[in-house]
Amino acid sequence: MILGILKEPSPETRVSLHPEAVKVLTGSGNQVLIETGAGDSSFLSDAVYQEAGATVKSRVEVLETAEMIFQITPLDAEDQKKLSRGKYLVGVYQPLVARELMKSLAETGVTLLSMDSIPRITRAQSMDVLSSMSTVSGYKAVLLAAANLPRFFPMLMTAAGTIAPAKVLIIGAGVAGLQAIATAKRLGAVVEAFDTRPSVKEQVESLGGKFVEVPGAVEDKGAGGYAVEQSEEYKQKQSEMLEKSIIKSDVVITTALIPGRKAPILITRSMLEKMKAGAVVVDLAAANGGNCEGTENNKTVTLSGVTIIGNSALPASMPEDASKMYSKNVQNLLKLLLNEDKINLNFEDEIIKGTCITHDGAIIYEPLLK
Repeated sequence: MILGILKEPSPETRVSLHPEAVKVLTGSGNQVLIETGAGDSSFLSDAVYQEAGATVKSRVEVLETAEMIFQITPLDAEDQKKLSRGKYLVGVYQPLVARELMKSLAETGVTLLSMDSIPRITRAQSMDVLSSMSTVSGYKAVLLAAANLPRFFPMLMTAAGTIAPAKVLIIGAGVAGLQAIATAKRLGAVVEAFDTRPSVKEQVESLGGKFVEVPGAVEDKGAGGYAVEQSEEYKQKQSEMLEKSIIKSDVVITTALIPGRKAPILITRSMLEKMKAGAVVVDLAAANGGNCEGTENNKTVTLSGVTIIGNSALPASMPEDASKMYSKNVQNLLKLLLNEDKINLNFEDEIIKGTCITHDGAIIYEPLLK
């Protein structure tokens, strides 16, 4: 099969397939085309890809020749026009949010595989892009917070006196939250974490964090590890409990998302006004509206003396390792999809069924159809 890797539009710095994956794919009989300079922002030169077996081509040549095309960010309208019916497209498309784009791609007749829709089941862990990129985001969020906080993270005992450690609150103990807990602890902070899922308490405590528990949470084991909508009574209790932790924290990192919905507001303006001057909020839910009132996606703002960092593109700030992780996820998915050098689109497989959004001129992704 002819596979094509496209250069990502700025500000994205990652690349879909790492040379290590290219070497494996060409070794199994596939032909790999790569757009000139596609790996430059990830510190991977065209020469490195050529050594791995790829052929360097122009963007137009890749779009026209490749049978399966890889670009992390959605293709723009001009690129979509260059796609012929029956091609395969692999990237991160957020189908529950970008509904009009899904209709447009279906009309084009391409088969779209959205890496962020891979079912969160045990068998698919090696393909789970959301988990891989959340690991990067959780780690980098703590480093951003430390860089912007006007205080030390660890406790320091100096000739000038003792400096108390920073207090960090992590809201949401998914993959990003757990990585943030681990990183903040390594930097010497005192860490608390909150999540609506009581089942994550043990994981939080195993990393050295204190679990902030609000009784009465509803947990759905069928939600793929995500939080679910809670009752109004619970939300009130949650807000009261969180406020106590928020106003005493030097750093708050928020990661709370509900798939297909606007991110819940967990830090209100009144809470910001009560926080310490110089405190930092890093909002990893910024792309979906943010967990903090006042968050602006991909911007840093200051409200009531609190620095609010809204950044939904943290994986792109560590392009080399983030690309390697993303590429490995894609490579593992291709093991299911490619039978030698031919496509095997088996809709009886729940991973393929859950990842495929459009096929044969129609939207087939069940959550979107509902």
